[in-house]
Amino acid sequence: MKNILLKLLFLLITVFVFVCPATAWDDTGHKLSTYIAWEQMSPTAREKAIKILLAAPEDSDLSVFYLQDSRSAAAKQREFFMLASTWADIVRDRNFKNRFAAYHKGDWHYADTFWSNANGKVEVLKDFAEPKGKAVEQLFIFDKSLRDATVSDADKAIALAWILHLSGDIHQPLHTSARVTKDDPKGDQGGNLFSLSPKDAKGSDRVSLHWYWDSIVGRNIPRVGDACDSEYLPAIAKLMTNKFPSAKMQNRLKLGKFDEWQQEGFQIASIKLYPASLKFGEMPSEDYKKMAFEIAEEQIALAGYRMGAMLNQIFDSPPIQPNGSKTGN
Repeated sequence: MKNILLKLLFLLITVFVFVCPATAWDDTGHKLSTYIAWEQMSPTAREKAIKILLAAPEDSDLSVFYLQDSRSAAAKQREFFMLASTWADIVRDRNFKNRFAAYHKGDWHYADTFWSNANGKVEVLKDFAEPKGKAVEQLFIFDKSLRDATVSDADKAIALAWILHLSGDIHQPLHTSARVTKDDPKGDQGGNLFSLSPKDAKGSDRVSLHWYWDSIVGRNIPRVGDACDSEYLPAIAKLMTNKFPSAKMQNRLKLGKFDEWQQEGFQIASIKLYPASLKFGEMPSEDYKKMAFEIAEEQIALAGYRMGAMLNQIFDSPPIQPNGSKTGN
């Protein structure tokens, strides 16, 4: 009985926090990219993805995201899929000690290229001594797991949740970059050490460059009142996909080339995110804000298209025969 009550409490907290207002690339941005992915997926791919997510290990609390309410199955499945993309952040909660110990992996959320600015040019610092993060190598591992018929659905559920999250993470340019300066000789941790706030700022008034980018969607399109995800996200996704349509992105998908996805993010971060006009201790200008949001829109849309195409390839492609040919299901 105690375990059931704890699960119900967790579910209520999840509904309140993640279905109602929240802003950040680690929430709103992730849900937008997976919303776009879902719209790209075939009915077969959607069905298989949901079936796998529902098979997640009980101690992961992943399957409780599927709400048993009066809405249509299609609405509940899409919401579940979107919420699954935030699971890798939810398991950061240390109050759930066993889940935290089993599933939280802090260095999986980023894949940094260390660099410095040398006479106005980007200089990549190869073999830098600091940890660079494991997002790319984990994406390769999880992609392989989803394609392996011998892997259980329970393990595939965790792999899929991580893919949904990490694919979004490495499209946030500051998850791929660590700028090295005399003030940050070990790297600026993806802009986390680059403060945009005055020295005396406290609490929620403290804004780093990284957080500025994480929360870029809400900074440009804030929720109105207490609008929940089903009211807030679809219109934003439509704006992004109209501006950056799938048809014009097909030659950029690079399915399975996660290292190239990371390098694209790094190029954006190193070339565009630290202009001379960006000052430590000052919020960015309106021009920077406009530039940043346009980049974010494109990156979120591209992440969604890539995930949708990848999951169609994994879950809705004819099986490969021993001779290398494909046959119908």
